[in-house]
Amino acid sequence: MAMTFHCDIVSAEESLFSGLVEFLAATGCEGELGIQYGHAPLLTQLKPGPVRIVRQGGEEELYFLSGGYLEVQPHAVTILADTALRAHDLDEAAALEAKRRAEQELANRTGEFEYSKAAAELAEAAAQLRTIEELKRRAKR
Repeated sequence: MAMTFHCDIVSAEESLFSGLVEFLAATGCEGELGIQYGHAPLLTQLKPGPVRIVRQGGEEELYFLSGGYLEVQPHAVTILADTALRAHDLDEAAALEAKRRAEQELANRTGEFEYSKAAAELAEAAAQLRTIEELKRRAKR
């Protein structure tokens, strides 16, 4: 049996996950992260995108984060997310529409504030779509 550590995934609205996991994968500001038991302590900002956990026993779960922070301690990992959802709760049509709107706003930009907001919205919509694609890919296995 694989070694486990405690993991909490928390957003401003709710606690999405709390339990023992064998592995966690996320995208930090410096690149992809894979966390297993015994990982060195770490604090990093997370980019919008999927977070994959492998629960004790091997069951995989996928979550979407709009950003946040990941903290690794000797026997626990905590993710504090701006917004977090279970991947199966994502709405593909809404994400495609948000991406289209953001791309349109970027094309018609009139000020830097609007550009920054549209760029952030585009990044989040693209991250949601990547998470949905990952979920579909895993369902085919």
